[in-house]
Amino acid sequence: MTRPPVALTIAGSDPSGGAGIQADLKTFSALGAYGTSVLTALTAQSTRGVTGVHVVPTQFVSLQLRTLVADVAIDAVKIGMLATADMADLVGAFLREHPFDVVVLDPVMVATSGDRLLDDDAVAAVRRLLPLASVVTPNVPETAALLDVARATSPDELLAQGRELVTAGANAVLLKGGHLVGPTMVDQFVSAEGVFTVWHDRVQTNRTHGTGCSLSSALAALRPQRDSWECTVRDATGWLHEAIRRSDELHVGSGNGPVHHFHAWWP
Repeated sequence: MTRPPVALTIAGSDPSGGAGIQADLKTFSALGAYGTSVLTALTAQSTRGVTGVHVVPTQFVSLQLRTLVADVAIDAVKIGMLATADMADLVGAFLREHPFDVVVLDPVMVATSGDRLLDDDAVAAVRRLLPLASVVTPNVPETAALLDVARATSPDELLAQGRELVTAGANAVLLKGGHLVGPTMVDQFVSAEGVFTVWHDRVQTNRTHGTGCSLSSALAALRPQRDSWECTVRDATGWLHEAIRRSDELHVGSGNGPVHHFHAWWP
């Protein structure tokens, strides 16, 4: 592109800066995209957990979206925390009215700390978003929740579930294998065209707050700058692996600390 791509994140806020809107904007900046944002919820949150969620009224989320796209050309969209069924349906209507070439859906349901971030009645609404996204990026428990099945315990089981999501209407699925046991992280990209797999050595650290937000944002930032989803996924996962590996340099919080979004920029 002759200019930096403009990426939009539709997500919730994290006061500790490691996840949500804050992580998305850091990721966009680290990877060469200009970040814009529409806030869906405020959270009372730290590296130790979530103590409260305040959902932004859907009418105001709609106003944010309509005001933004009336002025700014968006090249890629990342969708994160939606919190309620009404919010998910609102975003679905927005995507139908304003089709984008790149839409990355991170079906945020559970925080790294284990806190639930999505109402039970919102899961079905998120399922309705699957055909509207270029790629969906669920982790192991989120994949199971989307299909209403037991969690996968191996890469092969997870791959089978990813294929079910494609059959159910998803255009493509990036299955994140971080919750599986083993010395190697296995991420699998599944679409009607086939499957490819990315492997990384597992980093032994608890500083993984916001990894899902950051990876989905990396995909949105990089896809307009890459020739294919395979190249995008390999570069995004490679960047995140290094951000996790360098996370101990930050010393932020006493719980699940954030990844180092600017590892390539800060000494």
